[in-house]
Amino acid sequence: MSSYSADAPSVSRVGDIDPEAARRLEQWMARHIDDHEGPVAVERFAGGQSNPTFRLGTPRRDYVLRRKPPGTLLRSAHAIEREYTVMSALGPHGFPVPRTFGLCEDESIIGSAFFLMELVEGRILWDPKLPGERPRDRRAIYDAQIDALVALHDFDPAEIGLATFGKPGNYFARQLTRWTKQYRSSEAPHDEHMEKLIDWLPETMPSEASARIVHGDYRIDNMVLRSDRPEIAALLDWELCTLGDPVADLTYYLMMWRMPPGERIAMDTVDFATAGIPTMEEALDRYLAESGRVLDRPIDWYIAFNLFRLAAILQGVARRAAQGQANNDRALSAQGRVGPLARAAWENARRAGAPV
Repeated sequence: MSSYSADAPSVSRVGDIDPEAARRLEQWMARHIDDHEGPVAVERFAGGQSNPTFRLGTPRRDYVLRRKPPGTLLRSAHAIEREYTVMSALGPHGFPVPRTFGLCEDESIIGSAFFLMELVEGRILWDPKLPGERPRDRRAIYDAQIDALVALHDFDPAEIGLATFGKPGNYFARQLTRWTKQYRSSEAPHDEHMEKLIDWLPETMPSEASARIVHGDYRIDNMVLRSDRPEIAALLDWELCTLGDPVADLTYYLMMWRMPPGERIAMDTVDFATAGIPTMEEALDRYLAESGRVLDRPIDWYIAFNLFRLAAILQGVARRAAQGQANNDRALSAQGRVGPLARAAWENARRAGAPV
């Protein structure tokens, strides 16, 4: 059984592949994949608010296709080329990513750039509270997530051909500049907490750290778990990957412990004494012990930064939805999430010493 769920093929949404585009796609596969055998059946996966994703069924194997959505896009958004590059670099070195089969930047094939990768079988768990799992299995799954993040951050980018994958200079400065610009370009309604964060975060940044590969969206529903054991079979969705401070990647993962109530991944209802899920402090301690890293700022600073970043990303999602470029119904609710996330970010900034 596939690890992904697909919408009914009769549903038409932004980024779908029409029959004529599917015919051109099959011709491209015949030219670029050595052992390709047609015909190709195209089915869109549910989920995902950024890059439309499809299952391609063929007699020989099944593939996953990731494409940019059509239309006018924010600068540097939907970076499927970067996804392809980093997965192609990590896979041969034993890190759990899907095998890649080809990148096509010719928009005449299906209307936008795309790449093909292996479909990895297993389980995708959407709720980090892991309902239905036994406490010991929950703990094992969380330990596996943390250990995989340690393994990712252990790679020297230069040793696997990614020395120029990210820009030089302080990661946090680059990220704050990027997401502030994208927030502004998304024509966001005025939000006092976002404005305060835009002023305060650049003045209090951590010291520059040695660059490592950062996934940028490290969470459980971007992972395929093996069906028979609590182990990560593949880490997916590398669109936001770059080179930067690994602690930023860690604390993006940890921010679900500080999410405002009502967010899908918020942990505010978890009984940590009985659930088997570690507290944020336990998860942090495991990562620091395994990696040997230390925090340059209070954990609250990093959580504030990541909540701000997420709010800015969602403002971009909301803009695309307002322009009719929503990939699913969840994108339409993005605007309502920005304010609560910004408030939660400012609350953490206050814990880290931000002024009243």
